[in-house]
Amino acid sequence: MSNLDQIAKLSGFSKATVSRVLNHSPHVSQTTRDTIMKIMEELDYVPNGNAISLSKGQTEQIGMVTEGINEVMLPFLNSFVETASQYGYQTIIYTSGGDPAKELQAFEDMRRKRVDALVISTCVNDLELLSSYGKYGPIVSWQRMERPEIQSVAMNQYEGYMLGLEHVIKQGYRRIANAFGRPTSMNTSGRMQAYQDIVRKYNLPVQPDWSPTGIYSIRQGEQLVRELLLNPGEHPNVILCANDLVAAGVLNEARRMGVKVPEELAVVGFDNTELAHTLGITSIYNPIAAQAQNAFQLILGRLKGTEAAQQQLEFQLVKRATT
Repeated sequence: MSNLDQIAKLSGFSKATVSRVLNHSPHVSQTTRDTIMKIMEELDYVPNGNAISLSKGQTEQIGMVTEGINEVMLPFLNSFVETASQYGYQTIIYTSGGDPAKELQAFEDMRRKRVDALVISTCVNDLELLSSYGKYGPIVSWQRMERPEIQSVAMNQYEGYMLGLEHVIKQGYRRIANAFGRPTSMNTSGRMQAYQDIVRKYNLPVQPDWSPTGIYSIRQGEQLVRELLLNPGEHPNVILCANDLVAAGVLNEARRMGVKVPEELAVVGFDNTELAHTLGITSIYNPIAAQAQNAFQLILGRLKGTEAAQQQLEFQLVKRATT
């Protein structure tokens, strides 16, 4: 006699009713559910996850693809995992370490039905290749991507960066330096475009050495401000940073060098994390947690065949002591 048969016999209900309880069907009364669950506990019965997945046609597991876990992506990761859990989905984290073959394993797992869908935090493979896996399940990205097979919840960071640029202009700063992030990212392209537009609008001086790319960390922020302020010639009087980590590095090193902030050098971060709040850094509020919630809702809508609920989001300037 199978476990299912034994539970049905002892409970006095049909195997179909027992199966509905196992699959969390709403079409079972609470009394019936409690009776069957009590017998399952007495028998120490543990449902076979693979069998349930086969019966549902879904694993109720979603993969998250990222190069690595760092302070910048943690708010997105935490919010996504928590939201998915509320709907009964587990999140499996695939970290590639920048290895394209390792990253591709996540997409192969979706093709083999080991996960139902994928959300991309960061990726290293060619987008055309990754897009080809869209036929195996929903793929949603936190990065801006112009691929019809991959939906994106990313906001246009041109708008957020422009808030920071207009703010420092109104505060009287004209010699603007930028610490840009990933050079191939559409987010970086949007920020660069905002800077170019503000330069043209206000006829600002431009120094190519004042706008490096690939600046992500506190240490890189420290190094950048040393290079900018110790070089001979004119120096910038404001630095807009890729994120709050870079801004913290810029701020701390500037103070160690005896530079007055914001009188001699203003600093603007991005994302408005707890770090910016703690250090009093002016930053751009980026609703990362809400973007993660939108990402899960897009996936859920695809899996359930329903319309996805999406929050309308916007950037906000949070002025603090560094401007």
